Amino acid sequence: MDINKYKKDIITITVTVILGILIVFSSKLIFTNGFLLDKLSAGVEYYEAEIVNVIKENLQDDKYIEEIELGYQQVSVKILDGPYVENQYEITNNVSRLYNTVVKKGDKVIVAMYFIDNELNDVAISSFKRSTSLSIMVILFLLVILLVGGFKGLKSIVALLFTMICIIFLMVPLMLRGVSPIISAIMIAIISTSITLVLVSGTNKKTLSAIIGTLVGVLIAGVLAYIFGETTNLSGINMSEAESIMYIAETTNLKINGILFAGILVSALGAVMDVAMSISSSIFEISSIDKAMSIKSLFKSGMNIGRDIIGTMSNTLILAFAA
Repeated sequence: MDINKYKKDIITITVTVILGILIVFSSKLIFTNGFLLDKLSAGVEYYEAEIVNVIKENLQDDKYIEEIELGYQQVSVKILDGPYVENQYEITNNVSRLYNTVVKKGDKVIVAMYFIDNELNDVAISSFKRSTSLSIMVILFLLVILLVGGFKGLKSIVALLFTMICIIFLMVPLMLRGVSPIISAIMIAIISTSITLVLVSGTNKKTLSAIIGTLVGVLIAGVLAYIFGETTNLSGINMSEAESIMYIAETTNLKINGILFAGILVSALGAVMDVAMSISSSIFEISSIDKAMSIKSLFKSGMNIGRDIIGTMSNTLILAFAA
């Protein structure tokens, strides 16, 4: 590989990695009470365990929903990691519609160990252990990107990881500090868009146009989200995670209003970047072929391209949120 050819890209990747590391370490300065997981897991510790034996079970088929069993299981579990490794506990696994984890001998699970005044009070099955399967899926996903995309694939992976770091270590701490979720989402959109598009497409007019187009679109969406959030009294507290969100709000400065629309802004950011870059690339390609075209003609061509994209992209976003 010719290093000089990729020198600028290597510098950009290095700067992005350093910036990501700085964001990770600065998160504790933004939210001084520590990481969110530390606060939520006070008195609870999670460990990997194995079902040694199903001692007794009383399970019945749900009368209304197929393939669901209700009842309880008396099981013996062995802790596989942490300070309680090899310890065995006999526990009751209550099986309901909401917590429908039916286990059998040999299953790997995650158990929650509850403590009161540093004394073990209860042990319960939280969920099946899925980390191995998820890790394999993520590794395969990254390998496919690298194999198909090559060096550009590597840049895409770095951009994706940087975006995730921004969300987890910057957006979340900002919201816990008391910053409006919508403002936090817009800030993340600005940072993530600028870094991602520069990383993937380089520093040129085409990238600058795509960045401006994306940010203008996100800002307009943010303003509309704020207005309609206020007028329709939509806050997100009617979601399935409402109870956890309310608990977080009690122990932090989290503002619940705007969480729903902030989530929509972040989830739509990738699609907006895609559209902006597609239109920007098309316009610059047209301009390079016919340098005599006026700005008005280029703008008209861009609008025509946008009209073709808007139909399918609207379906993409609506179907994603509907699902």
